[in-house]
Amino acid sequence: MKGLIIKGIGGFYYVRTDNGIIEAKGRGIFKKDGITLRTGDEVEIELMTEDNSKGVINKIYPRKNCFIRPPIANVDLLVIVFAAKNPKPNYPVIDKFLINAQVNKIEPVICINKIDLVSDEELKAISDIYDSVYKVIGLSTKTGEGMGELLSVIKGQKTALAGPSGAGKSSIINYLHPSANMETGEVSKKTMRGKHTTRHVEIFELAGESLLFDTPGFTSFELPDMDESNIKEYYPEFRELDEFCRYDNCNHISEPGCKIIEAVSDGKINKLRYEAYVSNYNEMKKRKKY
Repeated sequence: MKGLIIKGIGGFYYVRTDNGIIEAKGRGIFKKDGITLRTGDEVEIELMTEDNSKGVINKIYPRKNCFIRPPIANVDLLVIVFAAKNPKPNYPVIDKFLINAQVNKIEPVICINKIDLVSDEELKAISDIYDSVYKVIGLSTKTGEGMGELLSVIKGQKTALAGPSGAGKSSIINYLHPSANMETGEVSKKTMRGKHTTRHVEIFELAGESLLFDTPGFTSFELPDMDESNIKEYYPEFRELDEFCRYDNCNHISEPGCKIIEAVSDGKINKLRYEAYVSNYNEMKKRKKY
């Protein structure tokens, strides 16, 4: 019987099937072969009890993508959530989520939460950083603004929420799926960062055949292992100008005749977006030394 792992706790996996939710354990061969079952895995299970409530997972179907932290697989859409204010947006960190989504061939959507805390002008300034290349949704779980648009975007998709702690991911899940009753956290007054609240990975089913991962491990992301010269490939707004740079191997940092730097000066590429690129480029370059 085929099913979808919707939750894993303490070595037990809860598999959604046409016959309902079945509690299952993985065959020992998975552990022997170093294979970790993940929430989002499509699996084949064998029923082991007369009431068909328990089973054993015999097979994992090929994955579209997978992550180690959190342990999830087969994500269609990555909704990157950050707060318009409290905590203040960290653009290099947001770009790390965007880069990882693209590396894993996942469509990214940017979700600016807590828009009730900022003016329309402040919201536009944040949206302008990304909306030329990504879908951007502004929303507030307090007022409900933007929630309908988010539901429309994730319809029929397996969607994961990612973003810094304190961005309001659990509040969004509670709004979209009230019975989830996820614990929400305050933002630390000392650090102005969120306190981690979610404890395990779980998939919630929404209307319109939408599946929503709750992903506690998606509060931070390191840059994928790549040469710093490759990071520019994950900034879509660079692509149409890159070929016109004086040097074929231009990294758009300080090279003469760089069309990207020129576009930043002319306001054609957002300055904050470019600064985030430089920050991530330098971080990767420094990491490579060690």
